[in-house]
Amino acid sequence: MSCGLVCTNIGLKAGKRVGVKGEISAGAKSFVLNLGKDPSSIVLHFNARFDVHGDVRTIVCNSKDKGEWGAEQRESAFPFQEGSQVEIFITHDMSNLTIDLPNHHQFKFPNRLGLKTIDYMNAEGDFTIKSVHLE
Repeated sequence: MSCGLVCTNIGLKAGKRVGVKGEISAGAKSFVLNLGKDPSSIVLHFNARFDVHGDVRTIVCNSKDKGEWGAEQRESAFPFQEGSQVEIFITHDMSNLTIDLPNHHQFKFPNRLGLKTIDYMNAEGDFTIKSVHLE
């Protein structure tokens, strides 16, 4: 996976959300969005897997606390198409992160780290960021 956008000091407080708009590459294998405190403390590792690591058209989410990965959570909804534009919204609160995907798909992932503020975000893989906005 190639390394893409890295944002620090974003200051996303509980009750706020971030929107990421981008383009999925033709022939995409996977892309990742990470949100957290820093690279070793990730409250949400969002990995859309088209066909990689034995997963096909699956979203795998996880968290990383002090460099240690937690238990994976898999989502069966997969509203992504190779070569398309997409917008993903992630709302942060003290107990969960709510992920809003295209075609009205939504799911929650627990705020396992109890982060009050998300200061770090990065994107990797077969996804080109076109815009990021905080609400």
